[in-house]
Amino acid sequence: MKAIRVARDDCRGRGEALAWLAVLGSLGLICVPTFYGLATTHWEAEDAQGPLILGIIVWLVWRQRNVLLDASARGAPLPGMALLVPGLLLYVIGRSQEIPIGEVGALAPILAGVLLAMRGWAALRALWYPLLFLAFLVPLPASFVDALTGSLKQEVSALAEHILYVAGYPVARDGVVLQVGQYQLLVADACSGLNSMISLSALGLLYLHLVRRKSKLHNLVVLASIVPIACAANVIRVVALALVTYYWGNAAGQGYLHEVAGLVLVMAALLLIVSLDRGLARVTQPRDAT
Repeated sequence: MKAIRVARDDCRGRGEALAWLAVLGSLGLICVPTFYGLATTHWEAEDAQGPLILGIIVWLVWRQRNVLLDASARGAPLPGMALLVPGLLLYVIGRSQEIPIGEVGALAPILAGVLLAMRGWAALRALWYPLLFLAFLVPLPASFVDALTGSLKQEVSALAEHILYVAGYPVARDGVVLQVGQYQLLVADACSGLNSMISLSALGLLYLHLVRRKSKLHNLVVLASIVPIACAANVIRVVALALVTYYWGNAAGQGYLHEVAGLVLVMAALLLIVSLDRGLARVTQPRDAT
């Protein structure tokens, strides 16, 4: 009887391994072309946040890998298929019609359906946060991005001009073009701050997920601070690059300092969010304890 039980467990283990190989192979056929398409289009733009978001998702899944490796978990095939089939349909439509928002947006229900079918509700609850992060990978419609970017560039340019003027620098503005001394600076799409907002929103949500503050008011205040902090950081970036150009010329302002300034200010904005969170914690922590 023991030998029969061992043989049965071995067959079950091999069957599950084959099932996972089939699932992973199918997911590879879906995810690899999609991520390759993103890498060669949307992620090639300056300050693109896609690789960062994908890295966060992979890391979050890796932290919960025991859920995926739990062979004793019971799957929920019917609810899983209820998510998987519409997700696959959306993917096919988005892929065939070249609609990135549909193609990438389909990944969440597809992965959730597979997870639910193979490992059940407990696994889905454990991995809901990385599935939520997939929303940050969905490309926004071009018309929406153009309208929002144009508005943000105007605001950033106006604020940068005002700061430089108050500081006593010879500055003038024509739309999104700043004239600082003898130099002209174009506030490009990358300087609008849209990507910074998305990146900081993702990092802010990740931070709140990791620290797990109990106060809802605390979390709402930190989340509400992300957009104004990102906007302020981006204005400071434009002002800093204008000053670099004014003192050291176009070569310095458009060289490696241009890229370094973006990275440094995103990190500085993240540190400001963390500082705000810790400051609020001193106020909300006593309430959490009661």
